[in-house]
Amino acid sequence: MTTMHRPTGLAAAYSRSVFRGEDVCAAAGLPVHGAGPHPHFDDTIWDFTGVIGLPRYLARYARILSFAEILNPQWRELAKEFIFARLAPDHPAVRELAHAYRTPVLIATVHGRLTVLTGWLNWLTEQGVDNLGEVTQQHCAAYLELRKKVRDKHGIVIRDSSPGYRMDVVAVIQELGYYTELFSADGYVSAFRPWGRRTAYSVAGMVRRTGNTTPPLSNDVFQPLVAAALYVVEVLAPHVMELQQQLQEMVPNRPGRNNRERSDWRVEVAQAIDRHIQESDPLDVALDHVVAERLAGGWDPDDPLLRVNLISLAHETGRHAFHYTWLPTVRGHLEKAVREVGLAKRWGRMAALVERADGRGSVPWTLPMNTTEARLQLSRARTACLIALAALTGMRKSELAELTHDCRLPPEQLGEGRLRYRLKGKVIKGRKLGGEHDQWVTIKQAYETAGVAASLADPVKNAGHLFKSLSFFTPYEWFLTWVNGAEGRRLGLAPIPEVPVSLRMLRRTLAVEMAHRPGGLLAAKIHLKHISVVTTEGYADRPGGAQSVLMAEFGQEEREHKMRVALDAFHDYQNGIRPAGPGASDLLDFFAFVDEQLDSSGAPNIKRSDQEVTNLLAKRAKALHLGPANYCWFLDPSKALCLKLAGGHARGATEPLIGMCDSARCPQATHHAGHRPVWAASAASKKVFIATIGRAQRTEKTRLTKELARDERVLAEIDAHCGTGA
Repeated sequence: MTTMHRPTGLAAAYSRSVFRGEDVCAAAGLPVHGAGPHPHFDDTIWDFTGVIGLPRYLARYARILSFAEILNPQWRELAKEFIFARLAPDHPAVRELAHAYRTPVLIATVHGRLTVLTGWLNWLTEQGVDNLGEVTQQHCAAYLELRKKVRDKHGIVIRDSSPGYRMDVVAVIQELGYYTELFSADGYVSAFRPWGRRTAYSVAGMVRRTGNTTPPLSNDVFQPLVAAALYVVEVLAPHVMELQQQLQEMVPNRPGRNNRERSDWRVEVAQAIDRHIQESDPLDVALDHVVAERLAGGWDPDDPLLRVNLISLAHETGRHAFHYTWLPTVRGHLEKAVREVGLAKRWGRMAALVERADGRGSVPWTLPMNTTEARLQLSRARTACLIALAALTGMRKSELAELTHDCRLPPEQLGEGRLRYRLKGKVIKGRKLGGEHDQWVTIKQAYETAGVAASLADPVKNAGHLFKSLSFFTPYEWFLTWVNGAEGRRLGLAPIPEVPVSLRMLRRTLAVEMAHRPGGLLAAKIHLKHISVVTTEGYADRPGGAQSVLMAEFGQEEREHKMRVALDAFHDYQNGIRPAGPGASDLLDFFAFVDEQLDSSGAPNIKRSDQEVTNLLAKRAKALHLGPANYCWFLDPSKALCLKLAGGHARGATEPLIGMCDSARCPQATHHAGHRPVWAASAASKKVFIATIGRAQRTEKTRLTKELARDERVLAEIDAHCGTGA
């Protein structure tokens, strides 16, 4: 067996890479702003922040590749060659390699690859290996075993690593072997192949899954979360915008504020203090944790300045921070101001009244806040906009990040009282660098939320976009704490269970909710059917756009859900639980047929699998339509009562008109145990109405009495057939 000779030590330092002097972006076909950084192969740090078209959600640190952290100098060169080859597979030196990848990867991908590669190479250095020719399968296996655990900075195991991360580790170790001939200074021996012919997927123990694996949020999380976000957007946002304007006016708008030529800080702070004295305006109060930190730092508990918000005072001068070294100089002046005007939270002292979220009266929209709390209020309102847009549109994180201040297109008039709302943006996933322009058809609430987000956005920091950052975890934690805290209770907001929530889960939940409960409520005042309609219109209008992907997810989930419903109904039949309703007899005959087919299709005493049952139920499940109070088995349009009631308007219909359904009379409708709460609630509400109707409204009382009798008859049938009676 022959091995590839690689120079080491001083010899390696003089080996010349074929990429020396290359412009990385030019070789990779990445356009760069004229004044932006142009990384070259010889640089230790490759800065891609100037590349045009990078997605906004990509953090700045992920746009910069640093090879300086690799301990072995000759392996830094090797790492640069490897990353260059992944970015520019069409380079002449890379095209010649038999096993090299032929598709360029994204900057975010090579950033992850470099992170993993740095860990692998530095671990080898720690093991005393200074030449990749010495690497054996034992080294590879030992390093993978180490990376199966996630450790904190002290080396203590926190949890098991994910299969996806382990696959990345194995992939990087293996991929180095694909580029051995390219490396100028080192490489594996030519015959060495980590883990033989096993793939990184199998080595990492990945389990192949079908369908979308992102878990949806349960309704007891999704409902109060979206309701709280909409309450902030629709009720509190106008007051938050006014607060934002006041905060901006607090900072003096004068020339030179952001330039190096500024007034002496002593003059600026003194002027700010004098203004408080002249206007009898109390100084702002510091937060409790700041006071605690000052006491821990040695402040006297009786110090008159202990509770003064010094940062707020600095903001009034246009500065971002108050340096404690300034305090001895201004202490006397500040103490005088405290004696004369006192301390009080500056914002929201006379807040306007708003209706509570639970409808139980009116309360001030906020309690008094100091400057820090006021800025947090702005942050929470922006988070509420992000939650509402993600939940009501189904946009991905990358698509939300691309929405600009002018993303709202003028409403389109489609007919009397019918307006269609659109948002313009970009689709990033699966598109070329820079994305592709697209439009989303949305409901009115989402459209208005985008307008609120534009008003609350900082035009400078956000670079013309609705959201500065799509970092979600920490802002969501702040929002959750506020909703579940004293302020949320004061405003009548329902508490939100403290479970993990992500933007991806919000998108997944929307698709699942539309598939499972098309006639129900998504949140306060938002009907799922409305979202389904506009999403369908958006798909029809732009079949290659982002809403087509969401529709595909919705359609797949709907098909799977219908099959589960049909399968559950069949299992109920096998357990002696019968459906009720006019269509029950026909459904029971079908289930009996399926049961007979299963009994005759195999040996006795063999339990049939769900797959066999699914195959027999497939056609019936495809015809199933889910109503809020019944199942509609839409096999024969000529028997559909809703189409008969619609008359000529329903000619050629291929689906039932669920909104016109009278399941108590339709021969294709069935009632099951899960529908009982809907009928029970309907009966209870009718009893209340009937009890309040006066003698002069006999016709209305007669109508409601008949409907109540129908509801009670349906309830009795459900109880009798489904075993839900008392």
